[in-house]
Amino acid sequence: MSYSPELPWPVPDERFRHWAGQFADMHDLVRDLVIPPGLPQAAESVLTTARELIRMSYYRYEFMMIGVGTSIIAIETALTEHYGKGTLAGHLKKARADGLLTEEQYGLLDGFGRPIRNKYAHGDLTHVALTPPLAIGMVRTSITILAELHATPSPGPTATGGFTI
Repeated sequence: MSYSPELPWPVPDERFRHWAGQFADMHDLVRDLVIPPGLPQAAESVLTTARELIRMSYYRYEFMMIGVGTSIIAIETALTEHYGKGTLAGHLKKARADGLLTEEQYGLLDGFGRPIRNKYAHGDLTHVALTPPLAIGMVRTSITILAELHATPSPGPTATGGFTI
């Protein structure tokens, strides 16, 4: 047997057959995961990576879980910058109480995202059952939250007590 420096071309992951018949279908799946302009470069890079990992999961199903884990870590970093030291669970509760997260977003992140992030961080990701719609929902939630956390603050009150326009 001789050594070949070339790797084989990727083949579709059989586990994805119910979600996309061909790689081009993945573009439609992630089409709504639009990274808003104005995010810090680091946040934009992480979210773009998360989206592309989901798209490439057509070839390796686990990429989808890594994409979700990556987006959750980006949220964790942003929430730590926003709230200071603490746990992801604690920050998610504060964000829900402060209205940064809806109940649905909180449920996705705390019930599904946090365990995925923990499995990702500890190298035990292959046992997570995750569907593409759920993964896309979590990355979409990450995009929404990061956009909210990095939004330009609305005008504050003026010296007369009114708001600037």
